[in-house]
Amino acid sequence: MGETVDTTLIDNHNIKVIKNGVVAKEENYEDEWAPPDGGTKSWLVMIGSFFCNGILFGVINSYSVLYIKFCAILDEQNVTDASGKAALVGSLAIGSVFFVSPVSGYLTDFAGIRITTFAGGLIASSGMLISSFCTDNYVALYFTYGIMYGLGGSLAYTPSLAVLGHYFKKYLGIVNGIVTAGSSAFTISMPYIISALIERCGIEWTLRVLSFMSCFIMVFAFLFKPIKRTVKPKKVSFKDAFNVEIFRNTKYVVWAGTIAISLCGYFVPYVYMKKYVLNVFGEDADGMLPVLCIGIMSGVGRLIFGFIADHPKVNRIFLQQIAFLFIGVSTILLPLTRGSYPMLIVLTLCLGLFDGCFISILGPIAFDICGSSGGTQAIGFVLGLCSIPLTIGPYIAGVIYERTGSYTLPLILSGIPPIVGSVAMFLTRCLDPPIKLGDPSSQRLNKENGKSEELGIHDGDGHL
Repeated sequence: MGETVDTTLIDNHNIKVIKNGVVAKEENYEDEWAPPDGGTKSWLVMIGSFFCNGILFGVINSYSVLYIKFCAILDEQNVTDASGKAALVGSLAIGSVFFVSPVSGYLTDFAGIRITTFAGGLIASSGMLISSFCTDNYVALYFTYGIMYGLGGSLAYTPSLAVLGHYFKKYLGIVNGIVTAGSSAFTISMPYIISALIERCGIEWTLRVLSFMSCFIMVFAFLFKPIKRTVKPKKVSFKDAFNVEIFRNTKYVVWAGTIAISLCGYFVPYVYMKKYVLNVFGEDADGMLPVLCIGIMSGVGRLIFGFIADHPKVNRIFLQQIAFLFIGVSTILLPLTRGSYPMLIVLTLCLGLFDGCFISILGPIAFDICGSSGGTQAIGFVLGLCSIPLTIGPYIAGVIYERTGSYTLPLILSGIPPIVGSVAMFLTRCLDPPIKLGDPSSQRLNKENGKSEELGIHDGDGHL
């Protein structure tokens, strides 16, 4: 009878095979998980990722300001369904960010984090610059603002999250919270900046300034040098870079599907909030304050829930379920704020807080389920799956508004999918991801389900 492998001993990222109770010769496995969890380089990477997220989503989340201007231009041209078509420009941008994310994750693994991020910054800034020359052509804007800016943003966004897994492990949740809070920080100020630029310089020069800001993504790309310790060098081919293992992970597939369902109406409040306020409360109401409240509380939520998610006893998926439930309820209640501006502010604060919760733990959950080796592409594919609902949601809401003349039905319909997704996510509790020896992220999720002892995972001292 041949030797059997009884268990493994994981010691300082080295994997030793224990055969028949005796420690055998140390095996040569590729070690991808040795983050420093601190140091000057790590914090610079975090700051660079913070600004990349801030610039990208600060512009996208502030589209409600640009939307009013684009809609006015289309109305002057007597374009039918001007509301929906103007909304489609912005929804194509965020939809493209997520649609291209699988390719972005693929390129990140194959071409490298730096190159992918730099290319994203170049395409995004170019798209915004070209948009400044065709503001009266909504079809051209679909391509330049919607697709080009979204494509560039995607190529920058996915690696900016993935690089954090190379520098942080213990503090990955709070670091993700800080980084994703970048979009909140920029969302707070960007509506006022864009509004002031439009008033003083016009829509054309506003877009050119946004193009210049996007150029900084290329600068921060040079900070993103991944850490990858290896015991045994491994040559990565084009075929190897495409990780199909994540699709064999049933837990990941179910989780990604419920995320897509939940985001069907996610972007609707961001696009229509300013116009909704002006329609309901009049021209004297501050249409940008609710967007500001969402941005502020989203930043707070990312920090708070990023910290909470780092606690070993916290189930991150359950935390995300709670977030979607509150996002859905808050969105459904928005039409009831007619005549009560303070109530609108309260709901937008709640919406922002749990938006921050959802965003900050998206990356860590992907690493929990798929491990460090599949985490990058897992993030990319789940975002790609979300592109369709994020793109068509605002457009459908605009068409409904054109037919009914009210935002009541669009907002109510937008709040239902997050609630459905929150409930459907309970299915993940019936499934376990495949555990990978030596991968703390994979072990963490299985420990939450009480599987560590059952699978014979040992710590560095050989104890269960």
